[in-house]
Amino acid sequence: MYLLIGLIIVAGSIFTGYTLAHGTWGILFQPAEFIIILGCGLGAFFGSQTKYTFSLIIKSLKHLFADPSSSKARYLETLALLYGLFSKMHREGVISIEGDVEKPESSAIFSKYPNISKDTKLVSFIGDTLRVYLTTGDPADIDSLMDVDMETMREEGMLPAHSVTHMAESMPGMGIVACVLGVVLAMGKITEPPDVLGHYIGAALVGTFFGILCCYGLFGPMGSKLENYVSEEHFYFNAVKEAVAAAIRGSTPLIAVEYGRRAIPYPYRPSFMEMEEKLRGG
Repeated sequence: MYLLIGLIIVAGSIFTGYTLAHGTWGILFQPAEFIIILGCGLGAFFGSQTKYTFSLIIKSLKHLFADPSSSKARYLETLALLYGLFSKMHREGVISIEGDVEKPESSAIFSKYPNISKDTKLVSFIGDTLRVYLTTGDPADIDSLMDVDMETMREEGMLPAHSVTHMAESMPGMGIVACVLGVVLAMGKITEPPDVLGHYIGAALVGTFFGILCCYGLFGPMGSKLENYVSEEHFYFNAVKEAVAAAIRGSTPLIAVEYGRRAIPYPYRPSFMEMEEKLRGG
């Protein structure tokens, strides 16, 4: 939504400013320039991909016009789910949650929070971590394991963002390519009257304009949006990590989820009383 609004503002600003300056819109319509710039940019972008990175980019397109589902309610439900697991561990022993982490789809604890349980990446993150602890009984390397997992997710998520950003950075150069070709055409018309020659020169300069616009007004914001999406999800997993790590270190269930609450960004962080009420209500 924010990206769409931003693009509308960019387009509206150009339209309003150019119209107020009494600009002629016809001169800006240069299909040949657009084909050269977009074609070269997209071709170079495609050529730089692997099968793996291209598949990540296709999957990430849905994030361009959507936000992560970050909200206070999501964080509260996640803390409540973790509290349920930690309480069971505390009461009945670590081995008691084996069924919950092995088959979360049939777990009474996970089933209680369907909005969270449908996030397969999160369920795997929690389940794999607790499964290792169940197997080894050693909390020593659990923090490091979760850090490795989170860093891998972050790096993977950043690949599409970096690819789109690199394409954006190439657009001004592609605009210069189109502009130079336009100047070459204009030089072939050097003997024409000034109004004809001026038209060709103006058409050539449209290439530079369009390339820079694509960089900073279109593809650049797309790359930044994908990067921000990944960063926001990283905050979420970091809160889960802090809670799980605390529980495995031996903290009580309430203290463990408090570690998680403290890692939540302030706009979404519930108060201790809100968390306590959610934990009591389930």
